[in-house]
Amino acid sequence: MGIRAVPNGETTSNPPKVLIIDDSIDVHRLLTARLRNEAFEIVNASSGRDGLQMALECEPSIILLDIDMPEMDGFQVLRKLKENPATANIPVLVLSGLTDSQDKVAAFDLGAIDYITKPFDFIELRIRLNAALRLNDLISMLARRAQIDGLSGLWNRVYFDNRLEEAVDSVARHGHALTVALVDLDNFKSVNDTYGHPAGDTVIQGLAKVLNEQCRSTDVACRYGGEEFGIIMPDTTPEAAQAVCERIRVGLEEQTWARHPERKITASFGVVGVSEDTTVQAKSAVWLEAADQNLYQAKQNGRNQVVASNMQAPKIRLAEAG
Repeated sequence: MGIRAVPNGETTSNPPKVLIIDDSIDVHRLLTARLRNEAFEIVNASSGRDGLQMALECEPSIILLDIDMPEMDGFQVLRKLKENPATANIPVLVLSGLTDSQDKVAAFDLGAIDYITKPFDFIELRIRLNAALRLNDLISMLARRAQIDGLSGLWNRVYFDNRLEEAVDSVARHGHALTVALVDLDNFKSVNDTYGHPAGDTVIQGLAKVLNEQCRSTDVACRYGGEEFGIIMPDTTPEAAQAVCERIRVGLEEQTWARHPERKITASFGVVGVSEDTTVQAKSAVWLEAADQNLYQAKQNGRNQVVASNMQAPKIRLAEAG
């Protein structure tokens, strides 16, 4: 389901992309020909400015960067890559005809992971390139695992907060639709007290399963903390998000639990969002506060229901429990 954090999602069938930024067409042709049998896709850019744009668009796994280029040289490109949060973590391997030690020091100071001088040995280049790709895969895997909740398998609070801040900033700049939902299991403490914490853990995992089944590929489902969960729904109006949350609510209510088949488990939902072409300058904390207020209203109204509202309008229809 897209961006969801599950262990099986740590690998991808798509080959890694290698972006070559070099003003020499001959270098592009030569590298493409000699590396054509490797397990990665090659993308070419013939100038520094084009390379920066391609780095944003194609999200390469690694960049091979020439230093001696007109208009914008490799040092300038490397500096801009590392200054931009969207490209800062892409490993850069420098391929350059500059052999002075000061040039190498400057490249490493700016964040390059390796420096190979031209003319280069293709066997050595292939070995270093593949080693860099393996290291990057390992670092990416560890970074993902650090943001995954161990019990539910969903993204954790840190990841949720970071993604929400990015999404809210995008709304402020571009006016995209966005909706955020907070989900809280009803009377969860009594489940732990009555049936034991293993039963409570199973309920947490069961709700995570329903979220995985009902959320769309663009949604970001997280365990917010304890028995509370969060969902970020980009490009989604509050009305559409309410329908998604209603499916999740019903899906959870219809579950049968092995440890307590006689007891149904329900959840309450606080949903807040904006429609497309709506500019909202509120910070992410304001969004969370509004969603939390709707969640509180759902609890006060009897639990097992969805309360949704627009950030710039009164509350919309309340989805009563079925």
